[in-house]
Amino acid sequence: MHNTTDITVIKAAIAAERRELADLFDGLPADAWNAPSLCAGWRVREVVAHMSMGFRLSLPATLGELAKARGSLHRMTDRVARRDAAAHPADVLSAFLRDNAHHPWTPPVGGYVGALGHDVVHGLDVTVALGLERRVPEDRLRVLLDDIKPRGLKFFGVDLGGVRLCAEDMDWSYGSGAPVYGAAQDLLLLAFGRRLPYGRLDGEPSSRFTGAGR
Repeated sequence: MHNTTDITVIKAAIAAERRELADLFDGLPADAWNAPSLCAGWRVREVVAHMSMGFRLSLPATLGELAKARGSLHRMTDRVARRDAAAHPADVLSAFLRDNAHHPWTPPVGGYVGALGHDVVHGLDVTVALGLERRVPEDRLRVLLDDIKPRGLKFFGVDLGGVRLCAEDMDWSYGSGAPVYGAAQDLLLLAFGRRLPYGRLDGEPSSRFTGAGR
């Protein structure tokens, strides 16, 4: 359980992550917005639109969208992301993040740590797919890596049976079995159900987690 001091630190990390990503997105060339992300089926444009959905939709509006999607959270988020990506130009999508750096939104589970994970992982969905070298600050990664739990892995459909994740750039590992080596932020993506580009992971079981199905 995170104490009050931790929550203050995490909220500051969320605000910094949103501002930094907004600046990065503002600098993307126009064609990058239509490039595929690591988020299956979404371009960069849909990912960035989705990142600010929680700031822009009231609870009644969210429940209304969920009802339209017949109760499927996945269908609802996909539909809203596609709609909003089409409705707003790139600079407006970036501005939603910057202008809401301190917005208190949190996902249905996970609290502020979940909100930080939402921002960090979707940011990586963009930067890794585009081959950008942005490094998420280690203190933010540490919060998220230390929060990995079996329940979360199951939610994202990740099977780490017989696998130990080993970060090459910080002192962190998770699980037991044959090692999979990679940068800490790439292992975080793996734990959130993403398939990574070839060559980003090492270790005998790494082929289970690479090769986006595009």
